[in-house]
Amino acid sequence: MKHGSIRTQITLTNLILLTATILVCVLANLFFLERYYVSNKMDNLLQVRALVLEGAANGALMKMGEDSTQEELATQEDFVDELEQMCQQYNLTALIVDDTYNPLVYSTMDMENVRNRLYRYILAYRIMGNSGIEISGAEILEQGEDYFIIDTVGEKNTSRQIEIWGWTASGYMYLFAVSRESISESAELSNRFLIGIGISAGLIAAIIGWITSSRISKPILKLADISERITHLDFEAKYTGKDKNEIGVLGQNMNALSESLEETISQLKTANNELKRDLEQKTAIDEQRQELLSNVSHELKTPIALIQGYAEGLKDGIADDPETLNEYLDVILDESERMSRMVKSLMSLNELEEGRDSFTMERFDIAELVRNYLSSAEILIEDSGAALTLNCPQSLYAWGDEFKVEEVVMNYVSNATHYVCGDDKRIEVNVEDTGKQVRISVYNSGSHIPEESLSRIWEKFYKVDKARTRTYGGSGVGLSIVKAIVEGMGQQYGVDNVEDGVRFWFTLEKVEQV
Repeated sequence: MKHGSIRTQITLTNLILLTATILVCVLANLFFLERYYVSNKMDNLLQVRALVLEGAANGALMKMGEDSTQEELATQEDFVDELEQMCQQYNLTALIVDDTYNPLVYSTMDMENVRNRLYRYILAYRIMGNSGIEISGAEILEQGEDYFIIDTVGEKNTSRQIEIWGWTASGYMYLFAVSRESISESAELSNRFLIGIGISAGLIAAIIGWITSSRISKPILKLADISERITHLDFEAKYTGKDKNEIGVLGQNMNALSESLEETISQLKTANNELKRDLEQKTAIDEQRQELLSNVSHELKTPIALIQGYAEGLKDGIADDPETLNEYLDVILDESERMSRMVKSLMSLNELEEGRDSFTMERFDIAELVRNYLSSAEILIEDSGAALTLNCPQSLYAWGDEFKVEEVVMNYVSNATHYVCGDDKRIEVNVEDTGKQVRISVYNSGSHIPEESLSRIWEKFYKVDKARTRTYGGSGVGLSIVKAIVEGMGQQYGVDNVEDGVRFWFTLEKVEQV
């Protein structure tokens, strides 16, 4: 069944299409054929009426007499010939009478009955008027100022007819009729014929479709087998058919795809091996770099301790000129403190990057942490001359290493106090609940960070404004520590230039409240 499914689908599709076509024809016969027939016959009747009106206008209906000229006789004969032709063509019964109901032209053996019907119609019209006329056993299909088209039952209810009757401006009256009984019989006969032919054609189409569909299904099944082998990386499978149609094109494309995949996979394997070597080299370089930083930090401890010891001794009185000595000693102390901070930062960053400083993920109130830190940093913020704004909920719990998160907040706020500037100095700290995360941001008014520096400020020792960093004693590794901490907790961080300042931010995983 699996290998015959395409053949089955093609055969069923052909059968369904054929059945649907026959069904549409049958339904059309049932619901629309009779309407179309009636509409067509009404057009025929209107054509005959137009001929009668033309004949009345040019004198062709005048009763022939002894005083008729040859030209008048020829006109009358031409009119009668044309009328007879139309009656024969459309299978019409015709009657034309004068104002005293004397027949002028007729094409029926039952002229008296037809004339009586016309008389009753005219009488009913004269009694009831155009708008109120009613004819027993008849339905008015169309009416004009001087004619009616009706669907009626013939004499003694023997047959249904479509009739047009009316009068001309010169007083002649006419009635033309056509039978509509045959149309129902024709529709029924046509439906029986279509159903019979449809059943026979359906059986033949199913047999022929089943046989011929194998020419389509076999190459498709072969292509399916080739594609399955390609999924298992068997690129030896090739389509060998000679078809010139779409299946042949698909087979050639399948062969080209197989060759392309084989070449691409070969290139990927080569590139993968090269990438592994590059990663190994990068790992070795990183290890060497981290080892260098560790060694440098370790080696700096001794000279820093010596500088601090000698500076304190000198400041205690070892000098002839105390003012000069104090000036130099202050510089030595400042530098030693800066170097000490840098060493501590480098050591902390080195531990984070090497993974030796573990993270203790715990549930804590980030809103309380931020408020407590800002309270302790109040003097630092006041010294910057900036107005502080804090926007945070009363309580908001998050997951993270509380100690390291506080270090991130400290770096952001410290950075803001050092770089805030302008006539209206402002620092704004926001703690927001964004749904599944908590977003902490620190804004300071001032100059924007150059676009080319936005992605580099997280690198160690990279400084946008080296002079300002030197002034406040920055080490150039604070934001690198932020990066290492936030990435270590699997969260995001960033910086944005806003309308009149800079905004640093990071995220934490929110604690879902039960």
